Amino acid sequence: MVDAGIRRSAVERARARGIVLPTFAQLAGREPLPETIADRLSAVDPDAPQPENLWRVNWYNAPDRRSRAAVPDHVVLPEALTGVKAPIVVLIGSRFPMIGAHKVLPAYAGLVTRLVTGEFDPARHRAVWPSTGNYCRGGIAISRILGCSGVAVLPEGMSRERYDWLAQWVDHPSNVVRTVGTESNVKEIYDKCRELAASEDNFILNQFSAFSNYLAHYTCTGAAFDHVFTHLSAQSKNLRLAAFVSATGSAGTIAAGDYLKARHGTAIAAVEALECPTMLENGYGEHNIQGIGDKHIPLIHNVMNTDAVVAVSDQVTDRLNILFNSEAGRAYLATRTDLDRDVVAAFAEIGLSGLANIVASIKLARSLNYGPDDVVMTVATDSARLYATEKDAAEAKFFAGGFDQAKAEQVFDACLMEASTDHVLRLGEAERRRIFNLGYYTWVEQQGVAVEDFDRRKDQAFWQAIAASAPAWDGLIQEFNAEVGIN
Repeated sequence: MVDAGIRRSAVERARARGIVLPTFAQLAGREPLPETIADRLSAVDPDAPQPENLWRVNWYNAPDRRSRAAVPDHVVLPEALTGVKAPIVVLIGSRFPMIGAHKVLPAYAGLVTRLVTGEFDPARHRAVWPSTGNYCRGGIAISRILGCSGVAVLPEGMSRERYDWLAQWVDHPSNVVRTVGTESNVKEIYDKCRELAASEDNFILNQFSAFSNYLAHYTCTGAAFDHVFTHLSAQSKNLRLAAFVSATGSAGTIAAGDYLKARHGTAIAAVEALECPTMLENGYGEHNIQGIGDKHIPLIHNVMNTDAVVAVSDQVTDRLNILFNSEAGRAYLATRTDLDRDVVAAFAEIGLSGLANIVASIKLARSLNYGPDDVVMTVATDSARLYATEKDAAEAKFFAGGFDQAKAEQVFDACLMEASTDHVLRLGEAERRRIFNLGYYTWVEQQGVAVEDFDRRKDQAFWQAIAASAPAWDGLIQEFNAEVGIN
């Protein structure tokens, strides 16, 4: 307990707003939702800032986003679409409430752990959410439910759809803070947060360094992937969970790989943009795979447990966005009798970072000669709906003369069927140490993390202890709910 008085203030706010907090076990699907909550949920708009929507911050929302699915929503991509024999399984993050992206999960985790320990006072503090788009939207949504002021800090070059959403949700236009640059300009976000932190009323909830982000994805996202794999294994007994592939971004989602490796020996591949090859080449640059901020190594990335790095060009993801979401592209795909219509339609639920994850999965499977029993699992954080304006800009940039079915076929072949094995690096101990050491410059030199705390992250026992803390956090959440006294 940090401050009992602040905790009492949080309890009072939760009571006044009718908030009951879900535990990590409930969000992971290991424990059922309370009947009183389940009965109310069907009448609640999944896009409204209502307390009940906290209980939808999980992977078990059905495609209608109102009802509950028995198995997390996913799509299995076949060889006819990927060009590799290994099935590529994509979990659909757009089913999450309010923001249509799974980043609302770490936002909830970041704030709930501060509420129950008496660190965050919703009656006084402004919650500041540094992000390249989806996490800050998730934070603003959680802030609205709690009735506190939320501040989104994100690069000015992010998609218009992100800013349109924020304009509808923040309590004042000044609470959308635009920093210089685009996806790779994460340091500029940190610099703005340091400036905002000068006021004691601003509480910075940094997803790149908050171990609650790691905990939420290990506990909830890891369990969701495991559930899907178990479901698929029941239909085909010879399957093995060969690899988990995820763009790093804040390095929260890739924590699910640690969960899967502990249970299945799964290899973990981290994805980044070829235009900013930080892990691959200690590099720099700009790119447009929105949602995977680069040019640094997040503090919560368990680098020493990562097995491969795969780089994907944003020219590939921009072209695939056009292919799957333009009239000409869909018309071409409709001519392919070998493609399942439902699988093709599912790409409406896959945004730019999801496309990068899929291409990286193809490159990894091709590089390692995975066969039909080698399942590769990955994630689509958000949907193509967040990138309609990006699609239009890319079409004008790459296909100034127009995009037709012939060009669609070229994109399909070049970006999927012929995706190369270039820029795939398998990590040994020396490469892991090199990537780990890159984080020193951000976290120790710039952000003031003690070098002893920085180095402690080399040991897998450190990460195992975080994962093992979930029941203790659930106990604190249950105590908080008991004090609130709402059923």
